[in-house]
Amino acid sequence: MAMDGMVAPSMKDKVSPEEWKARVDLAALYRLVAMNGWDDLIYTHISARVPGPEHHFLINPYGYLFEEMSASMMVKVDLDGNLVDKSPYRINAAGFTIHSAIHNAREDAHFVMHLHTDQGVAVSAQPDGLLPITQHAAIVLRDLAYHDYEGVALDLDERERLVADLKEKSAMLLRNHGTLTCGPSAVACYNKMHYLERACKMQVMAQVGGVSPIGDNVMGKFTGMRPPAPTGEQPRQATNREAPMMNIMTDILWPSLLRKLDREMPGYDA
Repeated sequence: MAMDGMVAPSMKDKVSPEEWKARVDLAALYRLVAMNGWDDLIYTHISARVPGPEHHFLINPYGYLFEEMSASMMVKVDLDGNLVDKSPYRINAAGFTIHSAIHNAREDAHFVMHLHTDQGVAVSAQPDGLLPITQHAAIVLRDLAYHDYEGVALDLDERERLVADLKEKSAMLLRNHGTLTCGPSAVACYNKMHYLERACKMQVMAQVGGVSPIGDNVMGKFTGMRPPAPTGEQPRQATNREAPMMNIMTDILWPSLLRKLDREMPGYDA
């Protein structure tokens, strides 16, 4: 349901099953962000790449609250910002700049989420950024990048610098601005943002009374490398846990989140 009282015409029978799934998952992400209180009025944005070789992606219609988003409302654009399908909606120019950059540069970034939460912005403004003081932070830090603030993201030239800073990582603190995550699926993108946002919130709370960092020997377990081996020996790689974790997110976490939406904020899949 749009804020003007009009129901968006269904796109379900007008797009491929793969695109429809991407639309439903994207709308679910918007509703989850709203449910968590992570939204910022009509600002910030989440996007999803449309399956296929064209590098088209879906983004929210500008001017609607995240709690109103539905699969049929999502706007499909190309990497130049042109509407692919006729739509009554417009998009956020700053959102296009950020999301087009990542979708163009990263084949694995099927979903991209950018937020302006109080705690995310607070930590992004701290000189040392995210500190290794909680388990949540330890999980994120091995995969965290930073990008310096350049003002509201309207300059298309910034795209090159943003993706150069992100590199192959899937989480980023946009200095003095907010948080960003990307992933091969909606749940991977959301799960990474969950840990990043919780880590930022915990840090701000902990700093009231002083913090105690996690030891380097323990942090090594989270960065994928065991403590240094004796001189002359090759360091031993930690066991890869990413595949089982992805199965847990896909098979257990995502269905549970959708059940919660179905109970408390239905309509995202329309």
